[in-house]
Amino acid sequence: MNQDLFHDATALLASPAQATQPNRRDWLKTAVGVGYAAACLPVMSQTAIRTSGDGLLHGEVMIDVNGFQMPAYRSMPQGKQACPVVLVVSEIFGVHEYIADVTRRLAHQGYLAIAPELMLRQGDPSSYGEIGKLMTEVVAKVPDAQVMGDLDACVAWAGKHGGDATQLSVTGFCWGGRITWLYAAHQPAVRSAVAWYGRLVGQSSSLTPQNPLGLADQLKAPVLGLYAGADTGISLDSVTQMKQALASGNNAAKRSRIQVYDGVPHGFHADYRATYREAEANDGWQRMLQWMKAPA
Repeated sequence: MNQDLFHDATALLASPAQATQPNRRDWLKTAVGVGYAAACLPVMSQTAIRTSGDGLLHGEVMIDVNGFQMPAYRSMPQGKQACPVVLVVSEIFGVHEYIADVTRRLAHQGYLAIAPELMLRQGDPSSYGEIGKLMTEVVAKVPDAQVMGDLDACVAWAGKHGGDATQLSVTGFCWGGRITWLYAAHQPAVRSAVAWYGRLVGQSSSLTPQNPLGLADQLKAPVLGLYAGADTGISLDSVTQMKQALASGNNAAKRSRIQVYDGVPHGFHADYRATYREAEANDGWQRMLQWMKAPA
């Protein structure tokens, strides 16, 4: 198993002792964006944010990717067209309640936000109760090329369903943070990208041939990286290396920025986890919204 991915995931699941879970079945994922993946339980019910869907068109949609029907959770302002598009890329747990809520938060800001289930060809991440099995049996088998193609299909779908694909952003968390960097180097239509504590270096393989550090000079859009100073899975050395690579990269790389929040853990935006840090999460969110409107 790729140890880089394992360290990222275990960092996200750190310190669960304060979590409260009156009934495990009440929290389990039952549909795309409804409930939480089994591997990320228990849930911090006192901090988990639930954003209203009032005024929004939101819920599951199906996206055709060369004959494969890929589920996704879409949120957008009801009755509006030509909305700017944001791709929301999940952690290893797939599109559970937290990720769906992020799309609703973005929709209230005027975006068509769409979060696809990018791992379903390899398996359903929500069904795994053990993180080790989830990593080895699903996450480690997902090819980067497949993910890039699936995200491209989301952009095409959004452009036909109320979104303006010429105003395209991408954001992602943990596993999705790494994917965010990759997609900013892959898709010329991306205008801005925001990577939340995404891995920057690591083992290369036929499925994951490149990592963000090696793609700094290929970025098509500026990236805002939001990182945790006390991350046990992503070293500050790798963050420093990325800053140096960006400084010597192409124009999009030079316009990119990395913000490190001192003393906070990996997953500080994950409001359903004990790793959540409200002040830093809110600051990062505001930085993200500003970046999407006017990147550096």
